[in-house]
Amino acid sequence: MPLNPESIAALQDIKEEAKNKRIVFVSGNFNILHPGHLRLLRFAKECGDYLIVGVLGSESKGVVINEVLRLEGVKAISLVDYSFVLHDTPADFIEELRPDFVVKGKEHEDRFNPETEVLARSGGKLIFGSGDIIFSSVDLMKHEWKELNRSSIKLPADFLSRHQFDFGTLQDILVWMKGLKVCVLGDIIIDEYITCDALGMSQEDPTIVVTPILQEKFMGGAGIVASHARGLRAAVHLFTTVGSDETADFAKDNLSKIGVEAHFYVDDSRPTTLKQRFRTGQKTLLRVSHMRQHAISAELRNRMCKDVFAIMDDIDLLIFADFNYGCLPQPFVKKIIAECEKRGIMMVADSQSSSQVGDISRFRKMTLVTPTEREARLAVRDFESGLVVLAEKLRQKAHIRNVVLTLAEEGVLIHAETTEKNTWLTDRLPAFNLAPKDVSGAGDSFMTCASMAMAVGADIWQSSYLGSLASACQVGRLGNIPLTPDDLILEITG
Repeated sequence: MPLNPESIAALQDIKEEAKNKRIVFVSGNFNILHPGHLRLLRFAKECGDYLIVGVLGSESKGVVINEVLRLEGVKAISLVDYSFVLHDTPADFIEELRPDFVVKGKEHEDRFNPETEVLARSGGKLIFGSGDIIFSSVDLMKHEWKELNRSSIKLPADFLSRHQFDFGTLQDILVWMKGLKVCVLGDIIIDEYITCDALGMSQEDPTIVVTPILQEKFMGGAGIVASHARGLRAAVHLFTTVGSDETADFAKDNLSKIGVEAHFYVDDSRPTTLKQRFRTGQKTLLRVSHMRQHAISAELRNRMCKDVFAIMDDIDLLIFADFNYGCLPQPFVKKIIAECEKRGIMMVADSQSSSQVGDISRFRKMTLVTPTEREARLAVRDFESGLVVLAEKLRQKAHIRNVVLTLAEEGVLIHAETTEKNTWLTDRLPAFNLAPKDVSGAGDSFMTCASMAMAVGADIWQSSYLGSLASACQVGRLGNIPLTPDDLILEITG
């Protein structure tokens, strides 16, 4: 019997999208989506590479909800690669689709299944989902990653009045950022979040046993700095080193999709830095880092330096995003700084020292640096002075114009130049997000947004306020997700 036109169109789409993939097909009414559906679909997804769901049309027995609404519900499930309304019998569609697997609930195992004969002809297999998977709502986790809880962000008004600007000024600055030409130099990192179900304690040894249920990769390091800048509508070049591996391929594809001009320099002596976080119950159980920390070779840094120089006539802002994994050795940094200074290009820097040790003071003559308190103390070897004295010591040592100390839940301290020579002002901003989900990446978002604001003419106070707002948006989601002007404007306008 000829297929319905909607089914024929679905077959054409699937043929293009699912080339060389193992296809899994599921069909059903899906009147009200419940945990049992999610268990079955997760089981089906694990059977192959491409999951197709046929939502049976209104003519099907047992349907009580409009087919359009039922399809919308299925489309919202992130496990599903393709879904459509199926007006044919599942067996007729399967005969044309020729999937590798058809998955049905365990309750159908002892019944007549017309798909069996069709699959026997095409070489496919009918599998019955047992339904014994521990329920974890994958879509709720995806929602947690990407959805920002805006009610937890509070914007202080007193800072605006002290420095004589308003929210309208901030919106204008965000508009001015469009088209800014930004160059990012530094170590690329891929962060992988592996969400697990905790099964309990091992009987053989005192070890927590988990089973992974969802893995998601995010851009990190200099890659997320470039992604934030691109998300804020700048034209962006990124220069970084990677290994020859799948992690580098992921980074290249991710950056290409959002329009970052990525310049990758392959170093066969190292893998692309990958940091894995195993999480359960919104807590991190274990972190595993796959990386090397030695400096890149002279040959690689000379190639990179030559290529950076080649685009310098087309740069408004240069960002050093240093994670101290070897991408920015000091001879390379000195050459870039000297050339930028000669050409009058604004420079900013961050040099992270969490699991590794760096020195922010090696980035001299920056317009802005954004170290943590610990990073500043390591740079000036001072573990006793107050924060203002600490910021001034760092400023003097590296001839920096503006120092912003990032203080986690305490917000930021701003130590800024004024129009009067040798005069400095200090102020602070509290943390805007009162209930952060994931604090990793807070400093990267602050630095990117604040430096871009300064590059289009904003002062340090306006820039720090926007940077703090960017950080509040970033920590309100799990994993690094590039910022957009809409994210910030929505908070500003309420």
